[in-house]
Amino acid sequence: MTDVLIVGYGPVGQVAAILLARRGFTVRVVEKWLTPYSMPRAVSYDGEASRILASCDLGDALDPVCELSGEYTWKNGFGRTLLHVKVAEDGPAGWPDSISFYQPGLEAALAERGAALPGVEVLRGLEVTALADRGDRVDVTAVDADGAEHPFTADWVIGCDGANSFVRRWLGTTVTDLGFTHDWLVCDVVLHEPHEFKPNNLQICDPARPRTAVSAGPGHRRWEFMRVPGETLEEFRTEASVWRLLGLFDITPDTARLDRYGVYTTQACYADTWRAGRVFLAGDAAHVMPPFLGQGMSSGFRDVINLAWKLDLVHQGVADPALLDTYEVERRAHVQHAIRMSIDSGRVICETDPKQAAGRDSVMLAALRRRTQQKHARSLREAVVDGVLHRGPDGVPAPLAGDPAPQGRVTAGGRTGRFDDVVGTGFVLLTLEDPTPALDPDAVAFLDALGTRRVTVRPADAAPPADAAGTDVVDLDGVHLTWLAGANADAALIRPDFYVFGVAAGPDGLAALVDDLRQQVSARALHL
Repeated sequence: MTDVLIVGYGPVGQVAAILLARRGFTVRVVEKWLTPYSMPRAVSYDGEASRILASCDLGDALDPVCELSGEYTWKNGFGRTLLHVKVAEDGPAGWPDSISFYQPGLEAALAERGAALPGVEVLRGLEVTALADRGDRVDVTAVDADGAEHPFTADWVIGCDGANSFVRRWLGTTVTDLGFTHDWLVCDVVLHEPHEFKPNNLQICDPARPRTAVSAGPGHRRWEFMRVPGETLEEFRTEASVWRLLGLFDITPDTARLDRYGVYTTQACYADTWRAGRVFLAGDAAHVMPPFLGQGMSSGFRDVINLAWKLDLVHQGVADPALLDTYEVERRAHVQHAIRMSIDSGRVICETDPKQAAGRDSVMLAALRRRTQQKHARSLREAVVDGVLHRGPDGVPAPLAGDPAPQGRVTAGGRTGRFDDVVGTGFVLLTLEDPTPALDPDAVAFLDALGTRRVTVRPADAAPPADAAGTDVVDLDGVHLTWLAGANADAALIRPDFYVFGVAAGPDGLAALVDDLRQQVSARALHL
């Protein structure tokens, strides 16, 4: 018997295992492949994903397999710049807005971290073939290469088994397919000699052949080419085709080694049901999106950190199992934004009609001249719009509720670093003054049951208090103080997945904020 059984051990399953094990769960992973897939697939993740990886005690340990994404430029078929973005090295999440990485290296680091944690058992070479939710547990059957059956039992099962998920089929859920499909030839290459690419990431929106050249982590590059009308799949997917197309970038067998190549068909779809009883979906098992904004794996990380803290509260008996219903409510709506934005970018990139492409170029060139592109760009930092959020009297989420919480540098107890590194992770009550006088004993006991870190944030020139009930930190760059001031708030309650439950002003507002969270998650309140 184990607390959680995870089906699949790609990056999302690996992060899920680490997050749960760090909370004291026993975790068994069943993975059908004997060895990790050795080739890169995803090549970038965002600042929120970096923050999640740091909460797995990785953070800077990933430096050898990661690099800043740097600049991202879109050009048309004539070489004119349509869009130019310089990726922020210090984004709102406290990490660069985009990181390019080598996926086998990331998976190796995640596997090493998981192996170091007590309670994590990884079983490779077993394929899950049956699930049975018994109400108080889930019985799982897996088979090995010889056809022998291996039975397991767990309190919960998480399907992180990819786009062809067995767990999703077992759920019997329908899938909403937004119908955006194109074939791309993906070529992962190692150059014989180091070369600096400017820009580091390039998108060529050429209707004759949409193509991409991006970093795949230190020492690795990726080129991608879209199959165009009139080109058969058979001729497109050959190695001769690979080298012919790489020649568009002056890449030849004399200058580079081909690590892998294959045809990837873009998809844009999500499962309509993410949970059935004690069984959940996460990552590609729950959603697949076009790769143009690098949001697929990042979204999977957001899935499992959302699920991990809710399972933790239920496991401890602090919350009713009904809290787990909010997982699907929050994540399905959130990921739809990422899918639709990826489709929007893909429609621009994948245009093969010369007249339509000319119209697109005209609009984008005019916007570039007016410097309005950044002004009108939609943010990838999407809020949670429903679920465990502080609400006003009308039932609508209050201002800032559901927003990603910012992270700046702080100093406390002689230590300086990112807020999460100095303070720790989990629930955080961030205030301008010691919150204890505003909270009754029941509220304090509830926050303690959640493991809430009570943090008082102060400006760099403020004298430390003589006696503080929680952690007292100095906001070195004013990130947290400016954020609270902009909301006319002196307190914020932040969830373990780094989204804001809500903000408050004054002692009464703070007391009401904490009480609202208690009403939403506590077992006693949910049974009323």
